[in-house]
Amino acid sequence: MTPVPCPPDSPLYQERLLALKDALELVSGKWKFCLLLNLYNQGAMRFTDLQHSALGITPKVLSKELQELEQHQLITRTVNNTKPVTVSYALTEHAIDTQPVINALIDFGLKHRQKTKAGG
Repeated sequence: MTPVPCPPDSPLYQERLLALKDALELVSGKWKFCLLLNLYNQGAMRFTDLQHSALGITPKVLSKELQELEQHQLITRTVNNTKPVTVSYALTEHAIDTQPVINALIDFGLKHRQKTKAGG
C-alpha cells in the first residue's frame, strides 16, 4: 500500500498516525519480532525452546514478552497435560498479518548492514 500524502491536520493523517502507533505498541521491544519469527519458522514451541532460539533473552523478559503477545492476540498459550506439565506457544491467525512486516524489516536490515559495511 502506497502512503497517501495528506496534511497533518486531516482526519486521514490522524487515523494513519493512530494506526501506526497501535502497530508499534503491539510489537514494541527488541524481542517480539524475534519470537514471532521463530514461531513462524518452527511452529508451536515450548518456553525453553523459545528461550534457546532467542539468544540472550532472560526467562523473566521472555515471560513478559509472551504475555504481551498473548494479550494482543498474536499468540496462544496452551498448557499440555503431560508429566511434567509443559506449555507451548503458537501463532494465531491474526499474527499471520505480521509476516510481511517482519520480512520487510529483515530485507531492510540486510540492506542496511551491506550499506554500513561498504562505508555508506
